[in-house]
Amino acid sequence: MTVVLAVICKDGVVIGADSQITESSRGMSFPAQKLHELGECAAWGGSGARGVLNDLKPVLSDAAAAILESPDIGDEIQERVLPIMRKHYDNYIADVPGEGDGGGVSAYVLAAGVSQGQRWIVEINPNGLIGRYDDVGFHAIGSGAPMAQQAGALLSHFRMTERSVEYGVVALVRVLDALSLTSPSVGGPLSVARIREEGAHHLDDDEIEEARSHARRWQDLEQEALDHLFEKPAAGRGSGRQRSGSRG
Repeated sequence: MTVVLAVICKDGVVIGADSQITESSRGMSFPAQKLHELGECAAWGGSGARGVLNDLKPVLSDAAAAILESPDIGDEIQERVLPIMRKHYDNYIADVPGEGDGGGVSAYVLAAGVSQGQRWIVEINPNGLIGRYDDVGFHAIGSGAPMAQQAGALLSHFRMTERSVEYGVVALVRVLDALSLTSPSVGGPLSVARIREEGAHHLDDDEIEEARSHARRWQDLEQEALDHLFEKPAAGRGSGRQRSGSRG
């Protein structure tokens, strides 16, 4: 199972991914890098056919400047992705004797970044269609995407679009760690990048562990608030102010 997700924050974008690759037809799973640089101010990840995604790496890397300078980021990414998809679709052998279901050649691409003063999230689906999620502020792809989308909805009241990318990092690490507990095929190490207009920073293991510590503190604060949820507020303060006001 794969999950790649991105969230828009007040001052940038955060994108993250797990690193677990599962080949169910062969009963294999192994770690692999799913998050890749896209110039200085963006990153992208993919899910699905590894052949498609591997072919995309050099293409998107070489075209990064043109993509980030384009007035339409989605069109520019689509222009690079479609020929790779068509090549694989045209040469795909669906029925290989003795191999069973090979899993197909479909792939999703999710890119996020900050360019020309805009924060953006773009998806290219297996049909080549462009999805923009700038206004939504959150999106996920991969077989773990439904659970990630649910987690994003549950966290929506924390208003990540109004908070800095530091908050976005903690939220993504919390979601990815939760998915790794509920889905054995989602696993680390995690890849996370926080992106501002001045550049993208890909977190190292120590920084991800620090984000985990903040996520644990976040959970502790939620637990503390829940413990006091049904306590009545202290009495007398409001009425005391009213009485003093009447004397004046």
